[in-house]
Amino acid sequence: MKKRIAIATIKSWNIKNAYKFKELYKDKYEVIILTNKEKFTEVTIAMFNPEWIFYPHWSWLIPPEIYNKYNCALFHITDLPFGRGGSPLQNLIFRKIYNTKISAIKVVKEIDAGSVYLKENLSIKNGSAGEIFNKASKIIFFKMIPFIIDKNPLPVEQRGEIITFRRRKLEESELKLANIESLEDFYNFIRMLDGEGYPKAFLKFNKFKIEFSKAQLKLNKLAGRFEITEEE
Repeated sequence: MKKRIAIATIKSWNIKNAYKFKELYKDKYEVIILTNKEKFTEVTIAMFNPEWIFYPHWSWLIPPEIYNKYNCALFHITDLPFGRGGSPLQNLIFRKIYNTKISAIKVVKEIDAGSVYLKENLSIKNGSAGEIFNKASKIIFFKMIPFIIDKNPLPVEQRGEIITFRRRKLEESELKLANIESLEDFYNFIRMLDGEGYPKAFLKFNKFKIEFSKAQLKLNKLAGRFEITEEE
């Protein structure tokens, strides 16, 4: 009998890889993919009755009626317990921490506090937020999730000092508010915000807003794309 696997995720790269995963393992797993809060209900989960529920990226609270009944694992781009909380990728790049982990953890009531099933290395030294998330997504779907399903590792309690990140606010994407002292700082600031659903780095000039993306650091200059819109 095939193992039943539920995947609750958002963002285009995760949804794309979820369907690739479903097709790749169609002879081994029966997979249901849930991409919005309305479809993620206790009734839906109970009817499917999965052995595992995976959350590669999920923006809503998971009810205890689900995580207490089913094996639930979420994925966080820090070496937990360092970096619990919001905007993990942006907070890491802002601190110039370029080598991190993807932590697969058990879902519990406290945010990002669950025991660890598995960790994998992730370099975030180069590339936009979108590119890094896509790279991380491939590791999650095609390395971490299959390992967890097949090996069923026992979760191990998080060890080390707890460092909590604060979720970034929209206004913090304005370049003039950033602590920019080098081209590397410019590059990091623009690329860490260059991803689907994130407010791009911007400057305001009179009634115009300039947004920056596609940053590339080349020797002693920074190249990229800008877009100017007139605000009402």
